[in-house]
Amino acid sequence: MVNSCEIGIVGFGRFGKLIAKYLAVDHPLRVYDPAAGDREVTALGAEPVSLEAASRCEVVVLAVPISGFREALVQVRPHLTSDSLVVDVCSVKEHPVRWMQALLPSRAAILATHPMFGPDSAAESLQGRKIVLCPVRIAPARCAAITRYLIAKGLVVIETSPSEHDRQIAVSLALTHFIGRGLAGMGAKPQEIDTEGYRRLLRILEVVENDSWQLFEDMNRYNPYAAEARREFMHAIKAVERRIEKGCRLMHAGLRR
Repeated sequence: MVNSCEIGIVGFGRFGKLIAKYLAVDHPLRVYDPAAGDREVTALGAEPVSLEAASRCEVVVLAVPISGFREALVQVRPHLTSDSLVVDVCSVKEHPVRWMQALLPSRAAILATHPMFGPDSAAESLQGRKIVLCPVRIAPARCAAITRYLIAKGLVVIETSPSEHDRQIAVSLALTHFIGRGLAGMGAKPQEIDTEGYRRLLRILEVVENDSWQLFEDMNRYNPYAAEARREFMHAIKAVERRIEKGCRLMHAGLRR
C-alpha cells in the first residue's frame, strides 16, 4: 500500500466515509454499499461499484458492523483474487479473525485492524491517532509496507495479538462506553456550578453520543472479556457505595447520642 493500489470498501457508513476521506488522496477507491447514494460516494473521491468489483480490488476493506461481518465475508469470498488482502476495522478482534480464517480462501491475505478513532475524533486529522494491527495471514514485507504507510499518514501503529487487543479494549473502549451510556441514562448534563473533574466526566458522553446502540451492543456481545470488565466495575462501585452508606450510618448514630 506504499504504492498506489485499488482499494475496495464494502460498507459506506460513517466509518466507511472516514476511510474514503483519508485514502482517496493516495489510492483509487471502489465502494460497494447498496444503501449509499452515488453522489455521497463520488463526493469523497470514490467510485460506486458492484460488490464483485469492490471485492476484486487488491485490498478489500470490510467496513461493516460486527453483527454483519460474517455475511460480508461470505459475499466477498467468491470474488477475491489471488493477491487479495482482506482488512477488517472491527472494534473486537478474536471473533472476526476466526471468521476470516475459516471463511476466506487460503490464497487471501488477512490483516485485522482496529482504528482507535472515529468520524468525530478524526474529523480534522489522523495525526497522533492510534491504529492496532493484528497480522493474521500476510507476508512480513507487505505488512511492513502498510505500517510505514500508516505512520506516514500520522498514525501511531500498535501491533498485537487478537486476544491481547480484546482484553485491553474491554476496559478502554467497552467499559468507557458502558459508563457513558450510564451517564446518558441518568441525564448527566453540564452544570453552572461544576468542577474540572465533572467536565472531564462529561467528555465520555461526547465519545458515545454519536455512536449507534448497535455498535455498543456489538462491542460487548462479541468481546469475550467485556462482561468480566463490567462485573468488576460494578463490584467496585457497589463496594464504594457500601462504604459510604456505612460511614453515613455511623455519623447519624453519633448525632443521635
